[in-house]
Amino acid sequence: MITGASAGIGAATAVALAAHGFDLLLGARRLDALEALAEDIRAHSPIKVAVSQLDVTDPASVSDFASEVEVADVLVNNAGLALGRDRIESLDEGDVRTMWETNVEGLIRVTRAFLPGMRGRATGHIVNVGSIAGFETYAGGGGYTASKHAVRAITRTLRIELLGTPIRVTEVSPGLVETEFSIVRFAGDRDRASQVYEGIDPLTAEDVADAIAWAVTRPPHVNIDEIVLKPVAQANSTAIARDGAPLK
Repeated sequence: MITGASAGIGAATAVALAAHGFDLLLGARRLDALEALAEDIRAHSPIKVAVSQLDVTDPASVSDFASEVEVADVLVNNAGLALGRDRIESLDEGDVRTMWETNVEGLIRVTRAFLPGMRGRATGHIVNVGSIAGFETYAGGGGYTASKHAVRAITRTLRIELLGTPIRVTEVSPGLVETEFSIVRFAGDRDRASQVYEGIDPLTAEDVADAIAWAVTRPPHVNIDEIVLKPVAQANSTAIARDGAPLK
């Protein structure tokens, strides 16, 4: 099960897991994009692919999504977003609420929907897609970093609460990945979004999907707690060597 699967990391993860033989249930708000992705996967793989419109902020939508299957071997909580780069004194409360409802409450809601089935079957793997923003902060990122710090806290809590069961928990936290992420963050301003990746070779969605696929295909006794991956040109959220120039 992959949330936020219509594009970017979610779509790339679907392709990667299909290559490993996983049947898929893909959820996102954009059903047309999900159906196109499913058709493409089916054309290259014999695995089963189901799609369902999903809004992780809506309890009824999550319930409908979870009812599509009896149990999940792997749940990838990928749905998430960032909105704006305003400092605390200028933060839009609506944007903060949307990020929190999606990145945090949505993740909890989907996890709660599938966890009983994993417990009942005594198997499962929960993968939460976090961010290096869950490890650090930066000016203009208060709303987003707060939500990703929460994702990391939830993941680490789950790891403790599920200790003694066969259920595995992993957080995959990327740095700069060139997807629709920045376009959404800057309200569709593609010029501003492209500046985020100027002068570097950023991660791709496929890079992150590869890390997720690796984590979920380890032997059952192995739990990959955290994976942090960044472009070579990025040391943290603000230390970035553009055009190969060293930082001074």
